[in-house]
Amino acid sequence: MIRWVLTIFIGLIVFSALLPWLEKLGVGRLPGDVSFSLFGKRIFLPFASTILLSTVIFLVARFL
Repeated sequence: MIRWVLTIFIGLIVFSALLPWLEKLGVGRLPGDVSFSLFGKRIFLPFASTILLSTVIFLVARFL
């Protein structure tokens, strides 16, 4: 279980860094992605996108 938590945490960091490019592709607007403003800063937590892309990467790696 700790591996999945670590994978999702690393995925959140990567997707937050790549957010401007991913938004152009439609990733980051799924139901389950949370975006809010706190003290004038926009905070984005792409939970659904992280799970979706992690699953896709897992399936690709599994069949290679």
